[in-house]
Amino acid sequence: MDVIRKIEQEQLKEEISDFNVGDTVKVHTLVREGGKERVQIFAGVVIARRGSSVNSAFTVRKISYGEGVERVFQLHSPRISKVEVTTRGKVRRAKLHYLRDRVGKRALQVKSAERR
Repeated sequence: MDVIRKIEQEQLKEEISDFNVGDTVKVHTLVREGGKERVQIFAGVVIARRGSSVNSAFTVRKISYGEGVERVFQLHSPRISKVEVTTRGKVRRAKLHYLRDRVGKRALQVKSAERR
């Protein structure tokens, strides 16, 4: 049992920014095209977080050309270079799946908080 925990501790990232559900974030991901690597940014609202330790993941949702797009990211993946918090959100739910049913500007409507 301790061997597994030791391996998991080695794979944890240490420089992770603190963000919660409802925050608007920019996720910088490494994309490999051919022989080159570049950083691609996916910006949106965090609608869910799940898991713990190495298995933790978060879901980011954005509206692109009138269509909702969601992506699930592994928090400790080597493909994620950084998670940048744009605005903090003030929500009363752990999961914001109700945003999927909203259309237009209401789909982006999460109240922003001053400072938590």
